[in-house]
Amino acid sequence: MKKYLKANYHTHTVYCKHAWGTMREYIEAAIENGIQILGFSDHVPFPEDGEYVSDIRMSMEEAASYVEDIRALQDEYKDRIKIYIGFEAEYVKDYFASQKEMLKRLKVDYMIMGQHFFGKEYEKNYTGTPTEEEERLKQYVDCVLEGMRTGAFAYLAHPDMIHYKGDDSIYKREITRLCCALKEMDIPLELNVLGILKKKHYPSERFFEIVGNVGNDVILGLDVHWVEQIGDASSYEKAMQIVEKYDLNVIETLKGLA
Repeated sequence: MKKYLKANYHTHTVYCKHAWGTMREYIEAAIENGIQILGFSDHVPFPEDGEYVSDIRMSMEEAASYVEDIRALQDEYKDRIKIYIGFEAEYVKDYFASQKEMLKRLKVDYMIMGQHFFGKEYEKNYTGTPTEEEERLKQYVDCVLEGMRTGAFAYLAHPDMIHYKGDDSIYKREITRLCCALKEMDIPLELNVLGILKKKHYPSERFFEIVGNVGNDVILGLDVHWVEQIGDASSYEKAMQIVEKYDLNVIETLKGLA
């Protein structure tokens, strides 16, 4: 492939219980496809509430092993590819302090925000559920901005996860508010390539038209869950068509993680 990603910071592993293939296989596929920087960012663990055990993320006890596994591969592949250790996390205020302490203790390189739900996971309040409620859209924007103002997150993954199907003027107002605030904070937005492959409701052209008008930085994220996905040229090319259509300002690497 003549032109492809220089870096991908959105990569999951078997630790999340819904990804397939080994870390080594991911790294070899990244090298084969000319990717120079690979960031692992599996779903951050949450402190368990009562007897609830997540089926989509590692436990707090597994976090150290996740980091150790990546660190060993960092050393092994240091002359072939740059590897970073990260997590993808929802901003949940009740959990934030304990997560921040864990990240510091494990010396993690970065964290990206992927706001899959409101509140705690076991409450099953998924942000991608179709809605026409204005308050739900506003809640998403408010939650993301509160989390981003902590300074803990490198970028916003699948920022168009919120599946608002209501009035265009309300959508434009709230997403413009989101984009303007993130531009002021110098935080990029992700164009999620997995969403194209799986025909999800994102990437949303309605969303990225606003992004183009505001002028946010945009970074492509493969959101890798299986090995073959890393070389998915067709979805990448469709992502680039969105980039060209809305004249998006694509950055290849993250500041401090180049």
